[in-house]
Amino acid sequence: MPQYAPCIMGTAGNLPAELAGFVGRSVELTDLSELLGRSRLTTVTGPGGVGKSRLALRAARQLQDRFRDGVWAVELSGLRDELLVEQAVADALRLPDHTTRSPGEALADHLADRELLLVLDGFDRWRDRCARLVAELLARAPGLRVLAAGRRQLGVTGERLLPLAPPDPAQAAALFAERAAAVVPGFAVTEANAQAVGDLVSRLDGLPLALELAAVRLRALSVEQVLDRLDDRFRLLTGGDPSAPARHRALRTAIGWSHELCTPAQRLLWARLSVFASAFDLDAVEYVCAGPELAQDGVAETIAELVAQSVLSREEDPRGQVRYRMLETVREYGAVWLAALGDEARMRRRHRDWYLGLATWCELDWFSPRQAEVAARVAADLPNLRLALEFSLDGSEGDPADDPAVGQYLAATLWFCWVGCGRITEGRHWLERALDASDAPTDARAKAMWVYGYVALLQGDSPAALAVLQECRQEAAANGNASAEAYAVHRLGCLALVSDDMPRAERFIGDALVRYRSIGELNSNVLMGQVELAMAVAFQGDVEQAVRLAEEVREICRDHGERWTLAYALYVLAYAAWMAGEQGRARRLAEESLAIDHAFQDLVGSVLALELLALITQDEGAPHEAAVLQGAAGRLWGSVGLRLFGSRHFNAPHRVCEQRVRHELGESAYAAALLEGAALGLDEAVVRALEPPRRPGPRQVRRAGGPGEARKTQEPAASGEAAG
Repeated sequence: MPQYAPCIMGTAGNLPAELAGFVGRSVELTDLSELLGRSRLTTVTGPGGVGKSRLALRAARQLQDRFRDGVWAVELSGLRDELLVEQAVADALRLPDHTTRSPGEALADHLADRELLLVLDGFDRWRDRCARLVAELLARAPGLRVLAAGRRQLGVTGERLLPLAPPDPAQAAALFAERAAAVVPGFAVTEANAQAVGDLVSRLDGLPLALELAAVRLRALSVEQVLDRLDDRFRLLTGGDPSAPARHRALRTAIGWSHELCTPAQRLLWARLSVFASAFDLDAVEYVCAGPELAQDGVAETIAELVAQSVLSREEDPRGQVRYRMLETVREYGAVWLAALGDEARMRRRHRDWYLGLATWCELDWFSPRQAEVAARVAADLPNLRLALEFSLDGSEGDPADDPAVGQYLAATLWFCWVGCGRITEGRHWLERALDASDAPTDARAKAMWVYGYVALLQGDSPAALAVLQECRQEAAANGNASAEAYAVHRLGCLALVSDDMPRAERFIGDALVRYRSIGELNSNVLMGQVELAMAVAFQGDVEQAVRLAEEVREICRDHGERWTLAYALYVLAYAAWMAGEQGRARRLAEESLAIDHAFQDLVGSVLALELLALITQDEGAPHEAAVLQGAAGRLWGSVGLRLFGSRHFNAPHRVCEQRVRHELGESAYAAALLEGAALGLDEAVVRALEPPRRPGPRQVRRAGGPGEARKTQEPAASGEAAG
């Protein structure tokens, strides 16, 4: 059974590391490479267990140097919500998008001038939607090629197919021998066992997954014994439709036989594990799956036994934490047994409850030194959190959600995931569904309302934000919900901030901070309010007060180990340092702000810091490099929403930088530098900003005016200096 673990590669992309050897398939690899060279869409088709995913990933690895912007794999088999297909692709491409555009539109814009290979695996459940997406992307992105793997074709015009059959008997035998040697060191096909190996391969139709499951049995049995037991059980274990293809029956035989050889506890855990999506950890399994007939203290041992039998694969995430994964085919087999046991609804509730608790814990720990760990944990568990949201809002078949407030609470509690970790578009999707689920006034609904307003205003959708925040404020006041009322007032102040109404922003945010203190609230949102207040007073000319407010936030953040809000405080302090002519300090603060924002995938913070670094870079005597950063920021604003929020105050650094660089470079050189920057992806732009080319030393400057009217006086740059 294939096992993959994530890796970080030197080239662009996200292909997983291949942990098990790749045997045979040289002809198929050559054919697939040729098809990808001739066609922009190639689909590998075949039955479950035939090796489609492994072949596609191996081919992608061999071809990754041909694509300027890398090779990106998207796993769709664990997705349970059709509306998140595009979001899953965007996540795989590390494309945060905060706009009100659909994820499909954002993807098309992102890929429009890129040259990359997109590998779509496990699309069968959402075939029609994937087909529409692929057709749209191929039409709008001429440099895109798609390699898909599924049980049938996508059905898109121009699609070329590679039907994948099981390997020939010799290759199948070699695969079995290779997997068997991993179980029994020194195993080889000999004269004594060659006939038995050949018969085994024949019985299992050469299906790689079936052979790998059979190889596991060599821990306790000889090849002949494996064959005898398989032969005795073939008719019993095939089951299902007798007219089904032999390959499908063989796969069911292999999985069914593995199931039969499990102990009752292993079978029960296998069935209960089918409620998980994607990877999961031991803590989650012990909570969700322990209970009648499966003691909690025996779960870890049973998990280890399922790993040993290749029912589960073991992997380590980037944090070094062990997680477990079940192939979709194996999961589906377990789900059938869970349904037969009549225990699906109860297990789904336990799964929901665990991830509800995880979200609550993560929200609390977001304001702590474990903030980065929380971000990584949420990213790893996002497929299961989505499944919990789905169940909370819709329930399961024949078992509707018992309380919509649970779904509203979960969607709202994950605000830090939506806002702080670059998933605003997905957050709005879940929050809309949560608010549509029930209009009964509850604390959970009130929280969902202000979070929805926060998300909408960050997307530049001011009308939607204003409507829901005003409703939240009124409802919270009527119901005595002081917390929700404070948050609604705070976000109304933020709306005024990005709308250039600074007196109103100062009044509302200041009011919210007083309310927070009165109820004893202190967290990242509260500190962000103080940063936003600092922006409001700075934009009104009181830079000294803004610095005091931001410095206080910086100290509190460092005391509590908070990093996300710290980045925004550093942005304010960097701008103030630039205003004071302290270029070296301004650069250090802006670079630290950018590095933190990028680590959290916070696109809003990242692009604001890039704009400021462009201005600082221009001041240092590198106008070309400043224009490149402006070009990169300009492209990224397309994924954020309204450029610089449409605010003349937030636009001031950009406007000042643009005027100076245009003057120094000239129109044509400036336009060329913008295009150079626009070709950079987010990761490349951040590297360019943090590790800029060598440039002349800073020039002496003197500032005058407030942030909204920043200007510089200096002697004209020498021609060599102007060239950057």
